[in-house]
Amino acid sequence: MTVTEGAHGAHGAEDVRWDLTGLYRNPDDEELHDDLIAAEQMSDGLASRLRGHIADLDAVGLADAVDELQAIQEKVEKAQTFAYLNFATDTGDPDRGAFLQHVEEHATTVATRVLFFELEWAEVPDERVDELLADPALAEWRHFLRAARRFRPHLLTEPEEKVMTEKAVTGRSAWVRLFSQVTDAISVEIDGEQVTLEQALAQLYLPDRAARQRAGRAVTEALQGGLPVRTYIFNTILADHALDDRLRHYSSWIAARNLGNEISDATVEALVNAVTSRYDIPARWYKLKGRLLDIDDLNEHDRYAPLTPDEAEVGWDEARETVLDAYRSFSAEMADIAAEFFDGGYIDAPPQPGKQGGAFAHPAVPSAHPYVMLNYTGRRRDVMTLAHELGHGVHQVLANRLGLFNASTPLTLAETASIFGETVTFGRILSEETQPSARLALIGGRIEDICASIFRQIAMNRFEEAVHTARREEGELAPDEIAEHWIRTQRDMFRDSLTITDEYRSWWSYIPHFIHTPGYVYAYAFGNLLALAVYAKYEKEGTSFVPSYLQLLSAGGSESPDELVRLVGVDLTDPDFWSAGLQVVDELVAEAEDLAAAQTGSL
Repeated sequence: MTVTEGAHGAHGAEDVRWDLTGLYRNPDDEELHDDLIAAEQMSDGLASRLRGHIADLDAVGLADAVDELQAIQEKVEKAQTFAYLNFATDTGDPDRGAFLQHVEEHATTVATRVLFFELEWAEVPDERVDELLADPALAEWRHFLRAARRFRPHLLTEPEEKVMTEKAVTGRSAWVRLFSQVTDAISVEIDGEQVTLEQALAQLYLPDRAARQRAGRAVTEALQGGLPVRTYIFNTILADHALDDRLRHYSSWIAARNLGNEISDATVEALVNAVTSRYDIPARWYKLKGRLLDIDDLNEHDRYAPLTPDEAEVGWDEARETVLDAYRSFSAEMADIAAEFFDGGYIDAPPQPGKQGGAFAHPAVPSAHPYVMLNYTGRRRDVMTLAHELGHGVHQVLANRLGLFNASTPLTLAETASIFGETVTFGRILSEETQPSARLALIGGRIEDICASIFRQIAMNRFEEAVHTARREEGELAPDEIAEHWIRTQRDMFRDSLTITDEYRSWWSYIPHFIHTPGYVYAYAFGNLLALAVYAKYEKEGTSFVPSYLQLLSAGGSESPDELVRLVGVDLTDPDFWSAGLQVVDELVAEAEDLAAAQTGSL
């Protein structure tokens, strides 16, 4: 079966393929093999010297141990990055899948050998920990070591942890890989032409309503074939997550994710409550959109319909210049870092059969440059996706200067730079548009992006809450049961502004976040509202704000989220923080309403 480009092509991005030789030459590269063997030998050496003695180390000895642990992990993660990126562009290739499994098995061997470090460090008495971390010798590792202890109440014994780690290769991670393979293999038939799922979804942005509806129905039909398999995978992930929570004594399905994000359950609950209490914002927008499009029965396939029927497709070169110019208007340093992704072969852009859907930025390791994957179809929204992923990329480049352990940020803060990048790009584009109808179309597109990143993500969080709870209380869930939770939580968000039809019942089944990272999605809302607050400060303070923002990105995960955002004058403990961010969105919808009224005299 051939998936053609044709009208659904990559618009100048066909040859924009990443070059992974900055990591390794190919899967047979001796350097890769040597790195994996070296990591195993180094982990053996570390364990033979320090197992049973972590509590006896002084500050200098502990710092040396963390240095060595980081060097081991750097070799492992470099190989894992190469294997995953090699797999992501053709998930149906059995050789690439086998190679990824080979690397993961080596990584698991190393992980089991160094497990003792985390477990023994967690058992060190608090008084001794405070004494050690006060020593200047551990200044670099202070947050890393303190943060590692937050999992202390949920750790098992070393033999149990080893079993959990080793079984993950044939357990949860295997199901995640299978999900990627079966989902990325989906082919959609539209008007007699076979296209990828990504290309079919792009047609929901077409001005022709009949074309949108055909594309939506075609996606629904294409999702049916593998639905039983994807449902079983989802059920298995839900059960595996419940088992982990029970064994590790987590209080709820989301508690482990919150702990990993270094965010309290109360903060996440406040975010969810704040967003769901303002579902009137997306409802107002979609009611307005229905009137602007003169569609009385707006449905799920109309959500992204352009307000102007002649929206031009954006070529790759234009997208590149738009984003780089926007970044440069904020910071020349950020623009220069972003340009490296284009010039160095660190982007894979065109949609391809078997290629993983969506988009991501992968941090690689500090000794290597990050990579960005897209499925570029020439829509204006693809330009914003490029700006989003390059925001991640710039963040990763700046943070990598701290080394592997301090560079990684919690998921909540990881989304801030990406959404800030989108906001800067949108602000630049809007500032150059003076025609009222075009401005309304731009603002409408921005509202929809924000609705997708804030309200829809929280609606998906509500869906996850429902299915995780139901799976634990009722056992394995049938597709119809999952669909009911999906439809209900989506309808809650849109209220009566848009009809969610039964065609949409299976659309939960291709969303990777539910499988890859359960509980992840609220991070988008968190990061978006945070980014809006940060951007508002930039608009108020101007260029004097830029250094503090770059300082935030350069700090990576070297402090807690609360401490890091204080660098840009934000207080996450302020109970009004989320409401203030939502007010920015409210005002954007009000601006669209005013523009529409001025143009029509009746809206």
